[in-house]
Amino acid sequence: MDMVRNRVSLQKDHKNLSGIAWAGVDKSSAEHETIWARQGGMGPMILNHDWASTALGPISSWGPALRSQVTTMLSTGQPMALWLGPELVGLFNNSFVPVLGARRDAALGIPLSEVWPDVWEDVLPLVRRALSGETFWLEDLPLVMTRNGYDEQTYWTFSYGPAFDDEGCVIGFQAMVYETTATVRTTEAIERVNVALEQEVEKSRKALQAQKAAERRRDALQRELVHRMKNMSAIVQSLAVQSLRHADDLESAEHSLTGRLASFARIQDLFSAHQWHGMDIKALIEAVIAPYQLGEDGFVLDGPAAPLGNQHAMGIALAFHELATNATKYGSLSVETGRVVVEWQLGEDNGFTLTWREEGGPEVTPPARKGFGSTLTQRIVADYFAGKAETRYHPEGVVYQLTGALQQHVPDKI
Repeated sequence: MDMVRNRVSLQKDHKNLSGIAWAGVDKSSAEHETIWARQGGMGPMILNHDWASTALGPISSWGPALRSQVTTMLSTGQPMALWLGPELVGLFNNSFVPVLGARRDAALGIPLSEVWPDVWEDVLPLVRRALSGETFWLEDLPLVMTRNGYDEQTYWTFSYGPAFDDEGCVIGFQAMVYETTATVRTTEAIERVNVALEQEVEKSRKALQAQKAAERRRDALQRELVHRMKNMSAIVQSLAVQSLRHADDLESAEHSLTGRLASFARIQDLFSAHQWHGMDIKALIEAVIAPYQLGEDGFVLDGPAAPLGNQHAMGIALAFHELATNATKYGSLSVETGRVVVEWQLGEDNGFTLTWREEGGPEVTPPARKGFGSTLTQRIVADYFAGKAETRYHPEGVVYQLTGALQQHVPDKI
């Protein structure tokens, strides 16, 4: 019982509150035409328009339903229009005027197809839906309009619904329209900005990745440079020690060391020119033997293309310097008729064979003792290729043969 009494009390309170809203409000009746005149703007224009020349007939012939709809239209602050009768002639309120653009002064009482000929084909299916009794809402409908004398892309959000006469028959439709062109353009502009920002963010991300990659490469190059400097220092020290150890006097030591260092310097130039990446064996050999190439037929090179790692290239270059120096002093390169044939082959499992063969030179006799040059060409260079090397002293010419693998691990120093 208490709950029932409370509910009744609340209902009475709500009625009293609603009554407060009406307090002081003039409830006296007024003719629709009087209300229209009070609206100003389109109200008086509708009153003064020659409706007798249209299918709607004079205002005096309009029924209560039509009059009420016109009153409601003029009283709302939303852009609203009525399109009525067989020709769908237009009536609209003050808020709808800006929608018409340059057509505002010649649109009242004119058929819809004449007011909007540029978009008539686009809106005709929607008009038919409203005339069939359907009420619907559409957002941001794109329409190309010439309302101001030029084509412009516009966007509209609107509600269409049927308009009825006193007997409940559809006599046209009502349209509540909002132009959203500015909103859509702003949204599109924001989207373009967002896309541009995303692209800039992506560019920045890639740039940062590239920077980090560059930093990693720089660090790797620095480590590689330190490694190579240590190797170079070890090689130079070894060349100096071994040249002095096996020389008969300071003059011969200076001569052999100078030649070896000059060859080593040429090798470094080659590495720098190739940015310390692998170089082809033929290009390497041609560069190393260039100082010893006195005629067109002094050297014959025969073998396939083969990229060399830096350690392999270093080994071949040092070996060829020793061989060419000896050939120039005592072998085939010491006479005009002599020559050197260099051949190399690639085998399975990265197998590699290189042969230096001297021809046309003085008769060869084996040396009385082996110096550092022999150690360099037969042991140290062979270690670079994880293989073996042999020098044979045939009477008709020296033959040096190196066998090993091109992609095996090589020592870091001599």
